[in-house]
Amino acid sequence: MKNILIVARKEILEGLRNRWVLGATLLLAALALTLTALGSAPTGNVGVNQLDVVIVSLSSLTIFLVPLIALLLSHDAIVGEMERGTMQLLLSYPVGRNQVILGKFFGHVAILAFATLCGYGAAALALAITSPDIDAASWRAFLAMIGSSVLLGAVFVAIGYLASTIVSERSTAGGIAIGIWLLFVLIYDMALLGALVAAAGHALPSSLLDTFLLLNPTDVYRMLNLGSGDASALSGLGGVAKHSGLNAVLMIVALVAWTILPLALAAVVFSRREL
Repeated sequence: MKNILIVARKEILEGLRNRWVLGATLLLAALALTLTALGSAPTGNVGVNQLDVVIVSLSSLTIFLVPLIALLLSHDAIVGEMERGTMQLLLSYPVGRNQVILGKFFGHVAILAFATLCGYGAAALALAITSPDIDAASWRAFLAMIGSSVLLGAVFVAIGYLASTIVSERSTAGGIAIGIWLLFVLIYDMALLGALVAAAGHALPSSLLDTFLLLNPTDVYRMLNLGSGDASALSGLGGVAKHSGLNAVLMIVALVAWTILPLALAAVVFSRREL
């Protein structure tokens, strides 16, 4: 465990030197504050809870931005060090390859978690100052959204590691990372929507719909944060959630599985790879 923490600390320090931590934090904070200011504007007229509007806005932002940041952090974590020759130096110390993978993973997730907490925390602080009457249930939903956002980031960090272990060049890993982002964030849902249109108004069986949703971690995140409570009415996912058999526990387990499986595959591939 000590070696894992040492490698994680190394990744965090490198993130600080490369301004990754500062850049990601400032970007998330700026966008979160902007969405908070814009999203709370209509609530005085229609009586909508300001924090629920912010949750919908930030969840939509997370689906696009957090996976991209995670992939940019992780896509060259292995192949980049192998190209620079620093991986051989790292493995010359008494540290195993699995410890390298886990240490890097925890380091990058820590960077992403810090950026998310600070960025979205700025929005929460602004709301707490301007709207002190927000109820406890909405704050719990907001904290759950932050926690699931970090978990979604961990999923794509793990996927980025898998891509980084199976290629031999950083440029190839970068291209794969962009392709993964496009697939899960844009193309998959467009294909699913096309399938629904092709069904000509016939409803998909709930079990099949749930399977399609579980096959995409961004859809699991979307259903977890936008498919229940007051947010479902604001996001338009209330109808989908009504016909879905997914619950919060199952969706969290799905995100954890989406994290563990790619990370385990990355560890297996890296353990068999020649430097």
